[in-house]
Amino acid sequence: MVQRILVIEDEPSIAETTVYALNTDGFETVWAATGQHALDLLKQQNFDLAILDVGLPDINGFDVFRQINHLLPVIFLTARSGEIDRIVGLELGADDYIAKPFSPRELCARIRTVLRRVQKQQSVVTASSASSTNQFFIDEERKCIQYLGVALELSRTEFRLLKVLCERPGRVYTREELMNKAWEHPDVSLERTVDAHIKLIRAKLRAINADSDPIVTHRGMGYSLKE
Repeated sequence: MVQRILVIEDEPSIAETTVYALNTDGFETVWAATGQHALDLLKQQNFDLAILDVGLPDINGFDVFRQINHLLPVIFLTARSGEIDRIVGLELGADDYIAKPFSPRELCARIRTVLRRVQKQQSVVTASSASSTNQFFIDEERKCIQYLGVALELSRTEFRLLKVLCERPGRVYTREELMNKAWEHPDVSLERTVDAHIKLIRAKLRAINADSDPIVTHRGMGYSLKE
């Protein structure tokens, strides 16, 4: 089956180069020149991966990413090559980050690497494809976690992070362990990023049950899920 790539890029010359390279390499490619156009396309069509420019004319690329990250893997392709922008992109949960100017062949190679990694993760499922832990229900195939019967809207990184905690209630994970298990690029992330993601997950859990906090903070050590 031909894999479909959504290219979100406002510069026509770069978009045309990218689309040509991907089509030549065997992908089916759709181009969106604005963030809103991309969001509209994702409501109507299915894609295997998105290539996203940060500097879009209507919506900041990081904001677009936050809306689509739970749907598909994303590679940032941008002129912002500074270390801060790159780290921000990766810490948000992006699967890769490529700075302009770029090699079309390298871009295709990185896309295939990300797609292989995602497919491998999807193939590692439990026999029943779902498991329940404590007050949580994990559906591996749909990459969805329910809390008290309510589906949580999680980013891909948040899903992996909460899944790690759910798999072994009571087990205390250090921040480094959580990064290695839940992040695509743990070597370029900061440990405080774990704290930020735990805070976001807790907010989503409190929205369902404000009287309970199933995640335990172990000061100076890390986090665990209540047994």
